[in-house]
This record gives sequence, C-alpha cells and structure tokens, in this order.
Amino acid sequence: MSENNKKLSLTSRIVIGMFAGIIVGILLKALFPDSTLVEGYLSKGLFFVVGQIFISSLQMLVVPLVFVSLVVGTCSLSDPSKLGRLGGKAVGLYLITTAIAITLAISLAVLVQPGTGIELDTNATYEPKAAPSLAQVIIDLFPTNPFNAFANGNMLQIIVFALLFGIAMALVGKPGERVKTLFEDFNEIIMKLVIILMNIAPYGVFALMAKLFAETSFETIFSLAKYFLLVLAVLFIHMLITYPIILKGLAGMSPLTFLKKMREVQIFGFSTASSNATMPVTLETVTKRLGVHNSVGSFTVPLGATINMDGTAIMQGVATVFIAQVYLVDLSMADYLMVVLTATLASVGTAGVPGVGMIMLAMVLGQVGLPVEGIGLIIGVDRLLDMTRTAVNVTGDAMVSVIVAKSEGALDEDVFNDAKADIDERNLS
Repeated sequence: MSENNKKLSLTSRIVIGMFAGIIVGILLKALFPDSTLVEGYLSKGLFFVVGQIFISSLQMLVVPLVFVSLVVGTCSLSDPSKLGRLGGKAVGLYLITTAIAITLAISLAVLVQPGTGIELDTNATYEPKAAPSLAQVIIDLFPTNPFNAFANGNMLQIIVFALLFGIAMALVGKPGERVKTLFEDFNEIIMKLVIILMNIAPYGVFALMAKLFAETSFETIFSLAKYFLLVLAVLFIHMLITYPIILKGLAGMSPLTFLKKMREVQIFGFSTASSNATMPVTLETVTKRLGVHNSVGSFTVPLGATINMDGTAIMQGVATVFIAQVYLVDLSMADYLMVVLTATLASVGTAGVPGVGMIMLAMVLGQVGLPVEGIGLIIGVDRLLDMTRTAVNVTGDAMVSVIVAKSEGALDEDVFNDAKADIDERNLS
C-alpha cells in the first residue's frame, strides 16, 4: 500500500469507490447497451458476486451484534425500569419524526404538484402483500422459539428476547456477572470484526453502484423526473434541516459535528439500501464516535432500524399526492390527515414485514380511496429512491440515539465533540 493510500480515510475510499462505480456503470450502459458479455460477466457476474458478498458479510453480523450488544447493555443497567423510559422516549421520537416527515412531504407535494399534466400508463399493476393486524404484530413480538427468530433474522423478536435475557442476567447475581464477562468479550470481538469488514467496503460499494447504474433505465427516471426530484429534495431537507433542528433543540449538540461523523453510515445506507445491513456500522458509529453509551445505543439503534421509517414516510406522502393527481382524484384535508396518521402508525405496525415500504403505501392508498395499482407507476424509480431513504433512516436512528442518551446522562460529550474519535483511526493497514 502506497503512502498516499495510507493517508486516505475509510470515508474517502468509500466515496471514491461509490463514484467510480457510478461512472463505470453509466459508461457500460452507454457504450455497451445490449452487450450480453457485459451483462453476463460484469453486471450479473463480477459486480453481482462482489456486491452480494459485501452485503452478506454485513448481514452476517446483524443478529449476533444486536443480541450480544443488547444483552450487555441491558444487564449493565442498574435500574431495569430504565428500559421503560428508554423505550418510551425512543418510540415517541421515532413516531414524531415520522409524522414530521410525511407532513413535510405532503405539504411540498401539494405545492409542487408532481403528477399534474403527466400522462403515464395507468394500467400498471401492483399486487401488495397482506399486512398483519395490529394484534398479530403485538403477538409476534414474543418468539415461540428464539433460535428460529435468530435464523430468520426477526429483529423485533430478537430484541425482546435479548432484553429479557439481559434483565435475567442482571437479577440472577454472580452467575449473571460471570456470563456478562463472556458477553462483553464477545461484543469486543464482534466490533473488531465490524472494523475488519468495513475495510472491504470500498470494493463492495463500487460493485453495487456499478451493477445498479449499468442496469438502470434512465428513460423511466426522466419520465418521472418531477416526482423523483421532489422525493429526493424532501429527503435531503429532512436529513439536513429537520434532524439538525431537532438534535440542537432537544440535546443541544452540534448538528455539523453529528452530520460529519455520520457520513460513513449514510454512504453504507445508500449503498446497501438496508437499515438492517447497515446496523453494524450505525451501532459502531453511535457508540464509538458519537459517545452514546452501549446501554442506550444497543437498544435504540436496532429498534430504529426496525421501526424508523422516515424516508419511507416521505416517499408515501409524495407518492400519495402524485398518484391522486395522475388519477385526477381530489384529496380533502381530512384525507391528508388520514395519510399522516396511517403512515405514522404503520411505521411501527408493519415493522419486520418484507417489502415494508410498498405494503405501507398500499395501506395508505387504501385508506383514502386511491387505486393501489398506482404503485406500479413509481416502482421503476423506487430503487434509487430506496437507497436515499435508507441514508435518511439511519441518520434518524443515530439522532434519536444521541437525544435519548443525552436525556439519560449516557452521552459522552467529549467523544461526541472530539473530531479524532473516528473509526478511520482504527483502520487496518
């Protein structure tokens, strides 16, 4: 490794990998639009394999990381009733930010009117999966077999089991203390594994971006440009304005410091389009770079990755107005209020369900009498928007973690304000 490469931070290398992948993908699409060799050996070959290995490596860590860190954090609480306060504050903040997100999205969509005058194929179809009832969601929080929850990656069940396991360890006395030491050692090993895997991130991000842009149909994006750009604009407003205002107002912490330290997590979220896959990086950043105590971060980050749907709520708000305008349906103020309420509650009620974004949108459209088939109009550009939504969601997870930690006296402000408290310093050569 040359001296210049050693000087590049991990964030810089990931950014280089991302933009290099975008450029390579666009060039392959432009120069070899119908090449079976490019598609077979690069797009669906090398790029696909490297990208999937990268995502699988991150997903491999999610279940052990969440379980071990949450058990360690829970059994470290001197007062088990503190969990109730943590849960109430975290869920409350996640719901509030989601309500703000969809309200902002609807307001700007009504103002900009992205669907007015657009003629699209309104015969597009979409078959949503059935969403579970609220009663079933509550029942499903508790695993009948925790090992089955581990195998299936059911995060809410894993969180509940880890909390119960950690509380039992705290209450049992000396046996719990002995097991706690073992779990703390496991936690350190898993965190080290996170750091090791993050060093392959530039290559994984390059492959993901190259494959995506080599296969993306830009004609579809151009036909939905107004919708596409509006969703992007609202996502950035929420991430760069709403979150900083809330962070400064409720915790008094520097938004610039926060956003600077979140760059890596945002890039990971954008590249993987998965809050769960990004969770190891989010938790590492929240605890090591933002100064949140593990007893708080190990709870708020997995919970946020599961129920925090700010980015999805923004898409739902704009999409609802867009579909209504395309189908020439006038929505009343009561309809808009119903959209806000439904989307906010659905962010918790549909947590952990595959295809959650589209299921939630189908529920919202059904509540205000819009055709669910309208979802078919926007699926073509949803992949790129989904990536940006994830970057917003993981930023929200970290922001809520900082606010809750500050309110509980579990935030190391010296670490938060220290520019050198940076994961890049622990990169492997």
